[in-house]
Amino acid sequence: QVQLVESGGGLVQSGGSLRLSCTTSKRIFSFAAMGWYRQVPGKQRELVATISTGGSINYADSVKGRFTISRDNAKNTVDLQMNSLKPEDTNVYYCNAFRDYTFNYWGQGTQVTVSS
Repeated sequence: QVQLVESGGGLVQSGGSLRLSCTTSKRIFSFAAMGWYRQVPGKQRELVATISTGGSINYADSVKGRFTISRDNAKNTVDLQMNSLKPEDTNVYYCNAFRDYTFNYWGQGTQVTVSS
């Protein structure tokens, strides 16, 4: 069973920072575009940021300039550095590993809460 293990969520004040991390097996990581998504209960899961195996990055407009995604191919990890956090960033954040026509795996989710 494929596992994506997330860490780093928590409670932070508005304007603060958090760093999320996600790791999986090398077998998956080596071939996967990695990403972070978030979902408020009752709403559709939305893209936050993705990074391809080649390092191409895509951000949601709402996080551009505040969040930074990175991947460490030696450690099989993908991180999301979140700065200047806002209350509207409060969400459950999910790590994703995707390869077209091959697999699409999700982590269990980690809660990020930003207080005003």
